[in-house]
Amino acid sequence: MGLAVIDLALGQMLFPQLHVAWPAWLTPVVVGIALVSLGVFLYTRRSRGRPESFITLGLAYEVAVAAALGFINHLLAPPEGLTAGPTLSRISFIVLIFPAFVPSTPRATLVTALIAASMDPLAMATVSAVRHLGVPAGHLLWMHITNYFSVGVAVVISHIITRLGREVRDARDLGSYRLGELLGRGGMGEVYVAHHRMLARPAAIKLIRPEKLEGEGGDQALRVVQRFKREAQAAASLRSPHTIELYDFGETDDGTLYFVMELLDGIDLDSFVDRFGPMPPARAVHVLRQACDSLAEAHTRGLIHRDVKPANVHLCRMGLLHDFVKVLDFGIVKSQHNLATGPSIATAADRMIGTPAFMPPEMALGGVVDGRADIYGLGCLGYWLLTGELVFDGATTYEVVAQHINAVPVPPSTRSGLPIPVTLDDVILDCLAKDPERRPPDGLELSRRLATSVLHEPWSEQDAERWWRTHLPRPRGEPPAAASEQVLATRPSRRIIPWV
Repeated sequence: MGLAVIDLALGQMLFPQLHVAWPAWLTPVVVGIALVSLGVFLYTRRSRGRPESFITLGLAYEVAVAAALGFINHLLAPPEGLTAGPTLSRISFIVLIFPAFVPSTPRATLVTALIAASMDPLAMATVSAVRHLGVPAGHLLWMHITNYFSVGVAVVISHIITRLGREVRDARDLGSYRLGELLGRGGMGEVYVAHHRMLARPAAIKLIRPEKLEGEGGDQALRVVQRFKREAQAAASLRSPHTIELYDFGETDDGTLYFVMELLDGIDLDSFVDRFGPMPPARAVHVLRQACDSLAEAHTRGLIHRDVKPANVHLCRMGLLHDFVKVLDFGIVKSQHNLATGPSIATAADRMIGTPAFMPPEMALGGVVDGRADIYGLGCLGYWLLTGELVFDGATTYEVVAQHINAVPVPPSTRSGLPIPVTLDDVILDCLAKDPERRPPDGLELSRRLATSVLHEPWSEQDAERWWRTHLPRPRGEPPAAASEQVLATRPSRRIIPWV
């Protein structure tokens, strides 16, 4: 916009003094460029649209300005100028400065800069055709080779600015924590390794940036924030060693929501079965009983998890202990003190709460839900650990949900290649009863029944330590962690990435 105003001022005041011609058609063109530039400026300052749309607008604006400059340059050029050697065009300047103003990816910068740089050859070819001048195609590119050199420099500038911007963002302090390595990124949130500025203990920090919320609709953003806060509040109120521990929760000055939790060295049970296959019955019982401990405490405090599934239960090394279970993701937790019925889950798939493959019938039907819904989830989890398969499967979400409502599950021993005691079969099937009254009443009772369901020797710490040493050994030279310290696993497949 500034360049257009300067050009107009020079054309109207200085050029006549130098006896340089200023065509009458050029004034409205330059004024038009200035007005378009002003419009882009005001739109990006005042609009509340998606940030990605601003980047797209900026790149389109770059091409538009380059096209205008290209045609102006060649319409003003004398006929002999069309056959001269390479020249330095103002488009080169545009190509070089835009990466500093429009923080796009290097790939987007490359594509846009190539299109912008080609506006000069395109304009030259058009003007030559109008003036009936035969200019070889190779000469069109040779005349503007400096434009394409500028493209390479612009991509380097974009890469540097993008990298520095990411490093600055990732190095920001959040409360008393400094962000480290990115562990995972989802549609709305991110999870980083975090380091307390005063303590040596590492942690995991989950955050939602304000620009992500601004890009969503008002209702969707509100639901995301509510879920984020519910998860933090639920985790903070629970003290079971088998529930993910919350260290801190807050909001930064720029509106970024975050909470800090313990950093775990382990693998979620979904990945575990996919990678290593079903568990022996004794080990599955050992894992399930620890999950029962976490959920039993939540239930005594009136909290229902409502999303018990393998991805939300993690098998960890905890200090000198192995096969230590942690339950996390209390983002859709519900208080039993505020029970209410709701519409059928089949009314809208995008409003579904929970995970269909692990959903109790009463929750699928929109009925009253209590702690026995989590008992059903534990039954589905046990089924997965013992067989490596889901209780019910189907081509669509509705088909899976319908089976949870109506179909009778096959005993785990029928679908497993491992010998499963009949008593353990019975416990799992009792958890999967359609009528909540027929399930174990709470986590403590389920834990007691699981303990008596395996008749042979139970899974021991020695068994667990031997398995971890063989299948997921510590990196060489890494000492065992102290009981109060969580260690970041260095292999990506072993990192715990909570809900993002």
